[in-house]
Amino acid sequence: MTKLMSMLVLLGAIIGLSAPISAKAAFSTDDEQNTIEVFRYASPAVVYVTNQAVVRDRYSFNLQTVPRGTGTGVIWDKNGYIITNYHVIEKANKITITMHDQSHWPAEVVGIAPSKDLAVLRIKAPKDKLQPLPLGDSGKLTVGNKVLAIGNPFGLDTTLTVGVVSALEREIKSSNQRTIRNVIQTDAAINPGNSGGPLINSNGELIGINTAIYSPSGASVGIGFAIPINTVKSIVPSLIANGRLQRPSLGIEIGPSHWARQYGVKGVPILAVGRNTPAAQAGLKGVSRTRWGSYQLGDVIIGLGSDVVENTDDLLSALEKHSPGQRVQVDLVRDGKVMQRKLKLAPPSQ
Repeated sequence: MTKLMSMLVLLGAIIGLSAPISAKAAFSTDDEQNTIEVFRYASPAVVYVTNQAVVRDRYSFNLQTVPRGTGTGVIWDKNGYIITNYHVIEKANKITITMHDQSHWPAEVVGIAPSKDLAVLRIKAPKDKLQPLPLGDSGKLTVGNKVLAIGNPFGLDTTLTVGVVSALEREIKSSNQRTIRNVIQTDAAINPGNSGGPLINSNGELIGINTAIYSPSGASVGIGFAIPINTVKSIVPSLIANGRLQRPSLGIEIGPSHWARQYGVKGVPILAVGRNTPAAQAGLKGVSRTRWGSYQLGDVIIGLGSDVVENTDDLLSALEKHSPGQRVQVDLVRDGKVMQRKLKLAPPSQ
């Protein structure tokens, strides 16, 4: 019996040793096949953006075109619109788009939103060359969702990286130091040149525009960020129609934030109220002068709609969620008392 048990143990050990060999043979997985299929499907929608500037030679004083940088873009629709990051095309005199089939197309800048690090370009390419991606819903993302990033890091075109959604509702700074909110954080490797490229889910839907990496060295360390597609969808129509992000107006001049802090209030102080503006009609007050010649703080805005306002960036972001003609509630502090006023937002020109 003892001899039989020893043989069984030995046989079990042999089987155990051989198990990993058979496991390695079955290497392909459903997830791997999904990655391959999504990459093949999405690649034709990804373009290479070359930014060139005209400079004057310091010795000959002749004008010459020099490369300023490269990045990535994604085809938005069959009309030739392309989405990329604003910082990819900033200060460009000439922009060239290289498509998946290696054809080159001059691009014009249609609209820019520096505060969101987004830009809309347009090329006059045949519709059969334009293959946009279906738009997803970034509001349905959860931490752990698989994501794919396609871009041109370091000039290496159509590079794929794969990862997951690492976190949601992050905040990063744009090139003009405005806060971009609700940003997607991912561990899919994003390097210089990936900027402006698509972040895609496992259904092949566009869920974000890759915009930045968090790294002292400038290379990927596993923390990248993308602007959620729901934000992009809300901005692009305005950029196409108006060239800029159309932010409605309250009709006020904003004072330095430290004025409010001196009174122990977090908010945006009103310096002056324009005549015949929504703020004037709602009875908002700016800084006034006392009969003794000193200045007295007026209203301090602490909320707009459902948003808390602690600084100018908060106020501008809150306004961008609304449209001209829309009625909103403004929460403010006046003489130490919190009060509310309702007003109808004016167009940006007012």
